[in-house]
Amino acid sequence: MAELMSGTRTALTGSLQMPPRVVALGGGHGLYATLTALRHLTRDLTAVVTVADNGGSSGRLRDDYGTIPPGDLRMALAALCDDSEKGQAWRELLQHRFARSRRHGEQEPDLAQLAGELEGHALGNLLILTAWNRLGGPVEGLSALGKLIGARGRVLPMSEHPLGIEATVRGNDPQDPLAREVVVGQKEVARSQGYVEKVRLTPETAAAEPQAVQEVLAADFVVLGPGSWYTSVMPHLLLPELRDAIVQTSARRVLTMNIDSTGENQGRSPAEQVAAVLENAPGFVPNVVLVHQQQVADPEDRHALEALVRESDGEVHVTDLVSRTRPGVHDVLRLATAYQDLLHLG
Repeated sequence: MAELMSGTRTALTGSLQMPPRVVALGGGHGLYATLTALRHLTRDLTAVVTVADNGGSSGRLRDDYGTIPPGDLRMALAALCDDSEKGQAWRELLQHRFARSRRHGEQEPDLAQLAGELEGHALGNLLILTAWNRLGGPVEGLSALGKLIGARGRVLPMSEHPLGIEATVRGNDPQDPLAREVVVGQKEVARSQGYVEKVRLTPETAAAEPQAVQEVLAADFVVLGPGSWYTSVMPHLLLPELRDAIVQTSARRVLTMNIDSTGENQGRSPAEQVAAVLENAPGFVPNVVLVHQQQVADPEDRHALEALVRESDGEVHVTDLVSRTRPGVHDVLRLATAYQDLLHLG
């Protein structure tokens, strides 16, 4: 798999034997799957990661230190660790999460307080925060950590400013299914039980990370998704400078759908999920929509999706993407094979 993409950029650049420049955008487990697949296909890979998380370890560090949340960035770094013994060791260290100390609560107040502060934190989040403080900022810190762990790609935040998410949600109160309310916070939107109609970033005019914008504009391929649709995938299309770069780039834009229609996409057909992206991000059109075959097993669902995507001269790529051992999760080798096919499309 490691050499699947050897020579791919030859078709794009004539006789130059160069790997394709690929930018993957997202956050959390969805971006983790994408990066794990793409690092087998190209050496020129950049992750542009959402910075709107306000829950868990990331939310605590964000509040305590006034910084962008490190959790999704940590996941991206872990995904880019290779499969060598060293790479696997770094991945485990980055993802290690402190449990409740056995001494927590005993008659040792200082130790109990420290244990309480560490509880729930991921070691990688603390390493990232340390690197930022020591090396001058998020981009410099992530670059240094990437080199230290031998990451097969680069990780950038979508912005160096912590962002907020708010959404207009209908039917969040089961007693009043027609009522609309504004839900504030990434964690709160993700846990909402209603139908998300509109999503926004705050502040709406926040600056995008300049290097992320440059990478998107220079890319051969831009991959968006899978992941939490409103809180991990769409934020990149809601930040004005980054959205403009995604719209203007000459790269082939691939929108990867989730395995199923649960969570933030509960009750939406695949066509409705893509339509929600287009409605929330005017100007964005995907060249290819990658979808798991069971998502469009109903001929009507498949026809509706293909008709919508064709309106913008795009195409739908249907294949088997699900893990056999973990239903509901992308199989990264199947995903890598699908991206391999897409990156060869004319």
